[in-house]
Amino acid sequence: MVDPYKAGFFSENPYAAKTAIHGKLVVVLRGKLEKRELELIPMISRAVQKHEVHELIITDELAAGPGSKVNKIAYIGFVEIAKGGVLVVGDTLTVQGKSVGQIVGFDETHLPNHLNIVIASENRVDGIELGVQLESEINFK
Repeated sequence: MVDPYKAGFFSENPYAAKTAIHGKLVVVLRGKLEKRELELIPMISRAVQKHEVHELIITDELAAGPGSKVNKIAYIGFVEIAKGGVLVVGDTLTVQGKSVGQIVGFDETHLPNHLNIVIASENRVDGIELGVQLESEINFK
């Protein structure tokens, strides 16, 4: 079976409209790594369900995208999804109403436990430096 993303069937993002995804931080993380070697999957989207918990990771590797490797990361935390849907590369992450960056891809290292959602930002800051707290509101749009 051929994966349409790997085969290059789409010349543009096929997601014409979708709902926003909401959640709350259930863990705040600290720490940065220089050689994490996350392998972003080639697919531009992942479905997430209500009550699932996933990890938020930030990178300043602005050229990162589906199918690439990401080394320089900072850990933000884990989010519990309150309203499920589909996350897509390019969606903006806001925490406590503040824009943090855009999704550049997904890493499946820890599946089936959780998905790593990788966010690109010019500022590679961890959860403590970002000033997030437990129960902080998370939105993807």
